[in-house]
Amino acid sequence: MASQIDISVDGHVMVLTINRPDKRNALTQQMYTELRNQLLAADEDDNIRAYLIRGQQDCFTAGNDLSNFVEGEFGESNQAVKFIKVLPKLRKPLIAAVGGSAVGVGVTLLPHCDMVIAADNAKFAMPFVNLGIVPEAGSSTLIPQMCGGPLAAELLLLGEPFDVEKAKQVGLVNHSCAPEELITLAMEYAQKFASRPPQAMQHAKALLKLSQPQLSSVLQTEFDGLAQRLSSQETQALFAALLKRSQ
Repeated sequence: MASQIDISVDGHVMVLTINRPDKRNALTQQMYTELRNQLLAADEDDNIRAYLIRGQQDCFTAGNDLSNFVEGEFGESNQAVKFIKVLPKLRKPLIAAVGGSAVGVGVTLLPHCDMVIAADNAKFAMPFVNLGIVPEAGSSTLIPQMCGGPLAAELLLLGEPFDVEKAKQVGLVNHSCAPEELITLAMEYAQKFASRPPQAMQHAKALLKLSQPQLSSVLQTEFDGLAQRLSSQETQALFAALLKRSQ
């Protein structure tokens, strides 16, 4: 099976492109494995100084592929769990270019990025509760820290879509631009990060992460809650109905 994560290098920037447009770039276990392995290897490669993650065509990612996500037991061996746990540990800057839809983990990975550039037409949603599950990737603490409790509750508990202006208000997005300018602008910023003294950059990024001392315990609590929800009758019924409609 061909890889659905395309890797390229531009100078000192590694570009990771989610390439599954027929499924709106929904992420499978194999894709999570590839993303994690590529990031871990590049974090030890002195030639790579920054990462740019993007989606192929007009979608960042629709989040988890539900049919693939629910296969087997959900736990520490789940590749989504392993990928998410890597994000806070990355030593080098991670930049995201968000075009079109960003759903679920497509939104919750953004607080782990060091810069987010979004197209003016980008749409965001975190419909966890609507799916019978709970927030993940540290979003239950990172997003309230970014925008305050009431707005975080609106986004995480109601799960309604929101536009790029609200994403900037929340703090999820640094800059927005026309869709056709997205990759150029995101790469411009990625190259800026890569042009700075690499050891100083990594040291400074590590200092910024000191503001999240409880993140690892929050991640574990979220994963435990997600496992509990996935085993519940309520969530299983919701997933079954969604999968039936998608067939």
